[in-house]
Amino acid sequence: MTRREALGLPAIALPALTLGAVRLATAAPAPSLSSAIVRLKLKHTWTTVMSSSDFRDTLHTSYTRDGITGHGEGAPIVRYNESPESAAKTVGELRKFLLDSDPRQFSKILAEVFRRVEGQYAAKAAIDIALMDWTTQKLGVPLYRYFGLDPKDAPVTTFSIGIDKPETTKAKVEEAAEYPVLKIKVGLDSDEATMEAVRAVTKKPIRVDANEGWTDRETAVRKINWLESQGVEFVEQPMPADRIEDTRWVRGKVHIPIIADESCLHAHDIAKVKDSFDGINVKLDKAGGVLEAWRMLQIAKSFGMKTMLGCMVSSSCTVTAAAHLSPLVDYADLDGNLLIANDPWTGVTVKNGKLILPDRPGLGLIKHT
Repeated sequence: MTRREALGLPAIALPALTLGAVRLATAAPAPSLSSAIVRLKLKHTWTTVMSSSDFRDTLHTSYTRDGITGHGEGAPIVRYNESPESAAKTVGELRKFLLDSDPRQFSKILAEVFRRVEGQYAAKAAIDIALMDWTTQKLGVPLYRYFGLDPKDAPVTTFSIGIDKPETTKAKVEEAAEYPVLKIKVGLDSDEATMEAVRAVTKKPIRVDANEGWTDRETAVRKINWLESQGVEFVEQPMPADRIEDTRWVRGKVHIPIIADESCLHAHDIAKVKDSFDGINVKLDKAGGVLEAWRMLQIAKSFGMKTMLGCMVSSSCTVTAAAHLSPLVDYADLDGNLLIANDPWTGVTVKNGKLILPDRPGLGLIKHT
């Protein structure tokens, strides 16, 4: 007899326990961080003053936690002693630190990454972009909304034409008919022939990038003034990066804006170049990611400078990350993904030249199958 029966109370019928009725506690998957070198094949051989290539290798990262994966990418730059292999090594060395950290504290994490690692800005960008993608997916908002930006303010992007033979240049310009503004690479003895080839097939606005190609300041003035007569809106990096004073002299003798690229890689460079250039071109791979790019744009604006977002030859991962900041800038040159034949992602798109930002959370990337 049970105690309840002895007290004259009715027995309680307990339901039979089955395995399906028992919720077994399971441990959440551990966070993970992976990286891989991806070869991006170019639609056309890409030639500038600095190099010529048919492909580019970039480092892709994936950060997974709480069932969410953030993706990042960095395009290492040989000129700054970076390679895909050195970028991958850097990410590997930081893996334990990154996995032991709270990604919601991304600003603190990235400050520590910059403190620990000298150089290797493409690797830093690959980490930064993945963390920013993860964070804004976790928050359920597109990255541009996190920064308080309006996607309708995204500008038109230029489409870049590399240095080539005049007939090939004409063909490339005709292929780019849907883009209302072109960016033409110059900086060699063939500059006049290149521009004549472009103007033979289009009258649309043009921006020019000399990639430090003019080493004589009188030559730079002559070429820039001639380019102005060809309807060029501005010239990017006419002289070598360290020729800041010569560029200042050139700036005083020309009538269109001069934009810094190689002369202004990081936030601390802006004060040095503000009197020699009218604006700066910010690239996530050189700055070290989204947060550093945002800081550079804000500092440049505080000096009254024009701002521009550029890119390396990259997939839609990096280009989309940069595009999320594009409502902040005066000019955009975000076409690196348009130059490759095997983009692994769909992200930012272009309609009549205008950047169309994805409205999905995070970067808003869609993986190609």
